[in-house]
Amino acid sequence: MKKVAILIAIVAAALAGAWWFDLPARLGFAGETRQLVLYGNVDIRQVSLGFRVSGRIAELRVDEGDAVKAGELIARLDAEPFRQALGAAEAEAEAARATLGKLKAGARSAEIAQARATYEERLAELENAKLAYDRANRLRPNGTISQAELDQASASRAAADARARSAREALVLLEEGSRAEDIAAAAAQANAATAKEESARISLKDTELAAPSDGIILSRVREAGAIVSPADVVYVLSLTEPVWVRAYVAEPDLGRVHPGMKVTITSDTAPSHGYEGTIGFISPVAEFTPKSVETPELRTDLVYRLRIVIANPGKDLRQGMPVTVHLPDAKETS
Repeated sequence: MKKVAILIAIVAAALAGAWWFDLPARLGFAGETRQLVLYGNVDIRQVSLGFRVSGRIAELRVDEGDAVKAGELIARLDAEPFRQALGAAEAEAEAARATLGKLKAGARSAEIAQARATYEERLAELENAKLAYDRANRLRPNGTISQAELDQASASRAAADARARSAREALVLLEEGSRAEDIAAAAAQANAATAKEESARISLKDTELAAPSDGIILSRVREAGAIVSPADVVYVLSLTEPVWVRAYVAEPDLGRVHPGMKVTITSDTAPSHGYEGTIGFISPVAEFTPKSVETPELRTDLVYRLRIVIANPGKDLRQGMPVTVHLPDAKETS
């Protein structure tokens, strides 16, 4: 029994000595190198795609899992109502521009000549009415004509005078041309009609849905024949790039990372194949480690979120996939 106690004491002393000689290294006084390893998940951006106008879906060209390129046509609406609206808007704009041009150009020389001839004709009629009135006025004292005939001659002279003044004003208006206010109002109407035309043209273009970036179709939410509004999602697109990793670094290791640092990312699927990445963002706010991230540290430790951009991610990395981030070796100085 005494031998067993001695043996246990010797083993305990050996373990205590090993722990003591390893303490400086664990406290950071040994100056040895240690690679910092972080854990995170792949974060691939997704885009919900839909039309900017309402209408009936005429065609869906891609399905779930299809790869698409930026600018590729993937769906379209029935465009006939929008073509009709564009035609009507173009006609209104053309009419408004024609009216504006007419006001700016003023009256044609032939119109002015016609108005002048009409004015001269009215002057001649007025002169003739004056002569008839003077003759009737001379005959009335002798009783040759009645008072009614004299009154009729006076009325004819007044009517002729009014027609002459009206013809003169019409001639003056034609010679002066359009008022500046009328031209400004017509210009505003022409601009409004042109804007309406352009809006109709944009609406017609919006009946076609194109992929905004390279990616993979994750979901096909609607089918051909469905009536959709601008708030409805038709496709969900997973972008090929950028592919990011959302990782977390503990507060004691925060000084070892910085934006622009090159790192290596590996996955459980292919641990021997590493992806090159660059730290692009370090959160200025501490938070508790998310439960979805597996780290050797305690769950309650405060960490800082990192965003790491992966260069040439390929097709192996999937949304939410757990990955390991290997930072370059560094001397422990704390």
